Amino acid sequence: MTETPMIRMTSVDKHFGDLHVLRDINLEVEAGQVVVVLGPSGSGKSTLCRTINRLEPIDSGEIAIDGEPLPAEGKALAGLRADVGMVFQSFNLFAHKTILANVTLAPMKVRGTKKADAEKAGLALLERVGIADQKDKYPAQLSGGQQQRVAIARALAMNPKVMLFDEPTSALDPEMVNEVLDVMTTLAKEGMTMLVVTHEMGFARRAANRVIFMADGEIVEDAAPEAFFSSPRSDRAKDFLGKILTH
Repeated sequence: MTETPMIRMTSVDKHFGDLHVLRDINLEVEAGQVVVVLGPSGSGKSTLCRTINRLEPIDSGEIAIDGEPLPAEGKALAGLRADVGMVFQSFNLFAHKTILANVTLAPMKVRGTKKADAEKAGLALLERVGIADQKDKYPAQLSGGQQQRVAIARALAMNPKVMLFDEPTSALDPEMVNEVLDVMTTLAKEGMTMLVVTHEMGFARRAANRVIFMADGEIVEDAAPEAFFSSPRSDRAKDFLGKILTH
């Protein structure tokens, strides 16, 4: 018997009006795998990422996390969402709360963790992402790279089974990109199951177990990074890599 995949998407379809943004998506991500999703804009990458915790409802098909089908709404969905950490392009931190309070809020509210325990765990996470010294500051006092690292710590504070990253570095100044990718690379090495939508090819080569290439709402290729970058099979992927890797 094979292990239950951590993420399983079966025949998932999604429309925005007339636009068919996800077409019959079938995808399995094993526990501990790092899957990077690449593709031109408008290919459905972010939508794919956002359906995995039901931020985007799907029209048909099924999504399961660790063998549990995603409920449509209600308490069960909130419970399952707690197992799926999400880091977006924008940091979505609470502006009026300190960095430490941002990280401890969900474990206290959702998991019922005691404040002292949440703060101890929160500090350890801020240490892990390299910003424990900023714990009493507010988001606006931090650089974009630091804020994104807080967002990662905040997601990790829930002890998620899966981390979803939707273009986590695309809103950052170039010099801040690596400090965020370094944290993500460390997480990958530690065995966190990750699905990462990104344009960072270096990260894909370095940290991914698999590269998924999407175009027009479909998964066109699913390969090991080395194979994908050195010999993509489809014309769409060749074209995409040609444009990206020549710059």
